[in-house]
Amino acid sequence: MKMMRGKRLTNLGIAAGSVEFEPAYWADLLNVREEKLWTRLAAKHDLDWVTVRKFVITVLADAVAYRYLPGQPGDMYRAIHERIRDHLSKLRARLGGQDKPVIVIAHSLGSVIMGNYIWDEQKKAPIGKTDLEKMKTLAGVVTFGSNIPLFTLAFEERDIKCFDFPPAGLPPSLKANARWLNFFDADDVLGYPLKPVSPDYAAKVTQDIEINVGGLFTSWNPVSHVEYWDDDDFLEPVSALIRDVVKA
Repeated sequence: MKMMRGKRLTNLGIAAGSVEFEPAYWADLLNVREEKLWTRLAAKHDLDWVTVRKFVITVLADAVAYRYLPGQPGDMYRAIHERIRDHLSKLRARLGGQDKPVIVIAHSLGSVIMGNYIWDEQKKAPIGKTDLEKMKTLAGVVTFGSNIPLFTLAFEERDIKCFDFPPAGLPPSLKANARWLNFFDADDVLGYPLKPVSPDYAAKVTQDIEINVGGLFTSWNPVSHVEYWDDDDFLEPVSALIRDVVKA
């Protein structure tokens, strides 16, 4: 995303320093557990496809571990959401302690996590202490390589809901420019369109955008899942969204 911070935004008329980025890391909360699990599983067995197995453990184990456990306040669901809140608090501090407009850019399982975080802040007891942390200033959403649809299988289509976007209290000028862009590559087996999930998603997601990401060795296979970050077909519309929110 470094390209988005520099020339790309400047070329769109956004002055340097007008946009703050806060990467929200959470995977380290699970890395140690996953490594210990792999060590136990492989200690007495010569398992084949080691790289693929480790990838599956990373992807699948993250998704399995990220769940709400009633009566267990130390579960990974809460721990990850607390981490997200901490990152938002740091972002707000760099913004001079003001509740500025926020654009969420979330990849893969991160889109599920951010969707749940926003839902909880809107619909349940929020853990955020400020309007920014409570996602009341959410002015844009970018999801890519999103596997949200896979987490909806427990529900009938008519019952599948997502968070409110744009939020009710967003100023009219921001609301007019608020967009939810969802990017996916047909070769990315972990990324999907969102509008077909349910009528609620169809109403709130502005656009599903199919793009072809990656290079010679990655654009035609599942490795494309990690190739969005530096692809022009992804960066250009996201930069335009940032421009429109800043100008609004």
